[in-house]
Amino acid sequence: MTTYYEEREAAAVAERERALFARLPDALERARRRAPAIARQLEGIDVHGIRDRDTLATIPVIRKSELLQAQLDARSAQAGAAAHERVFGGFSAIGWGEAARVFASPGPIYEPESHRPDYWGFARALHAAGFRRADLVHNCFSYHFTPAGSMMETAAHALGCSVFPGGVGQTEQQLQAMSDLRPVGYVGTPSFLRIILEKADESGVRLDSLKRALFSGEAFPPSLREWFLQRGIDGYQAYGTADLGMIAFETEAREGLVVNEDILLEIVRPGTNQPVPEGEVGEVVVTTLNPDYPLVRFGTGDLSAILPGESPCGRRNLRIRGWLGRGDQTTKVRGLFVHPGQVAQVVARHAEVRRARLVVAGAVGRDTMTLRVEADPASESLAQQVAQTVREITKLRAEVECVPPGSLPNDGKVIDDVRDYG
Repeated sequence: MTTYYEEREAAAVAERERALFARLPDALERARRRAPAIARQLEGIDVHGIRDRDTLATIPVIRKSELLQAQLDARSAQAGAAAHERVFGGFSAIGWGEAARVFASPGPIYEPESHRPDYWGFARALHAAGFRRADLVHNCFSYHFTPAGSMMETAAHALGCSVFPGGVGQTEQQLQAMSDLRPVGYVGTPSFLRIILEKADESGVRLDSLKRALFSGEAFPPSLREWFLQRGIDGYQAYGTADLGMIAFETEAREGLVVNEDILLEIVRPGTNQPVPEGEVGEVVVTTLNPDYPLVRFGTGDLSAILPGESPCGRRNLRIRGWLGRGDQTTKVRGLFVHPGQVAQVVARHAEVRRARLVVAGAVGRDTMTLRVEADPASESLAQQVAQTVREITKLRAEVECVPPGSLPNDGKVIDDVRDYG
């Protein structure tokens, strides 16, 4: 791959910074006019004085938990308000009609999608992974509730690809469709493609049409990349969120992830507004120039670090090391976030359960969840009931293990991620 999705990916660092900060004041002014929550965040700020990263750091960070709370408060207090304020907590500049779709992430947090092509910005990542016009893409991200399926479909359409909307689950039907349609590319989690390929091996079905893949939603270590390469599939990864769309993507250099164009990415010390020195691990904070959902200094809760220097692939934007975990105890299992608050919801539904600790284990692509609960009295029936509650709340399966009262560690940890990322 010798060409870029856009030639500006090779623009010099100083040139890109000047261009982004030249656009930023007008973008902030527009956001302040159309998104009430952003207006509150920018109160007292001279947006036309935001000309570099030092002045950008004077704007307070808004974190995902605050976005969720703002939406919850608005939905309960503003029954007659316009959709962009009542549903989105004042963070969206668009409402019904201007929004083509609305999605829900755990919380629930609602996110708008406008009619703009490649709204989520993943076309650049698909291009870097080798996807081209007239490719057939088998999309195994969910098309329901969360925006992942639409993120990849709109990106593929922007490249001129055709898409099979496979969605999640139904391994045998996915295998049948792949065998019949012979797609050249796959988008989805690496764990699900591995399941499909292992099913193909068991069934004696050849899936030799698949040549490339773009993965997201899970870790994609070198060992798993090699596993796919041995089957003729060149896999790449992209990092994004349901709020911001695509944040950074892998290139043929295989050295970190290159930051997307049209966003300003900072790494800040968790819980503060202050950027950390280059190379230090901190929280990913993004300011997007998206005019429809104009998030400003939005704290993702994800941890990463800036890589020094430029990518050998020739793209000259900032690079990050990739996803390095969460600044809180929230973790991602099989492509879905699991929050400490969800564990608390499970406990609240069962009077017999006093405390609980969710242990996420296994190797990459083979995640397991075990909820250990202190229960009195404990029983197999209770364990089954709790397991059903876990699935209702998190949309994921978990084993439930009843343990004696007082036996869980008293360390404040609700979610313990002990997965092997080797």
